Amino acid sequence: MELEKFLIEAKKQTYANENVEKVANSRLNSRDYEYKKDNMIYHDTYFGGTRFIGEEVVYIDNEIYWAMNYYGVTLDETLGEEAMDNALRPALMKVGEDNIIPVRGPKEFSSGEYKYIFNVEGDINYFNGTETIYKGNTKIYELKCSGGLIK
Repeated sequence: MELEKFLIEAKKQTYANENVEKVANSRLNSRDYEYKKDNMIYHDTYFGGTRFIGEEVVYIDNEIYWAMNYYGVTLDETLGEEAMDNALRPALMKVGEDNIIPVRGPKEFSSGEYKYIFNVEGDINYFNGTETIYKGNTKIYELKCSGGLIK
């Protein structure tokens, strides 16, 4: 439960929060966010924009504890990265507000003409998920993610 609470806080203090600044790149051309609290560190690194790949990791006492990989694609090529950020970030800020594991956003969220859906199987220890965004009845974005505890 401590991990899930930390993930909710970390996600709301990194990419999902449009007012939070990135940290220094950890790798060439990466975009990075970091959040620290007590003995826990969350780090999110991703590459790309409308087609992107990334990884989130959680360290406890400076030891890797949990991780998630993700790959997302904007299916509507008329939409740029900024438009997708405007559709995705509000949904991701709702992380932890329902009964699914807090690895992306809520099961469903609507904002204006956009509808966000996250389906996930498993639990915080081992999971696979698919995140989609619809504009009206048209699917415009899809992300696949997987992760769990690291031992």
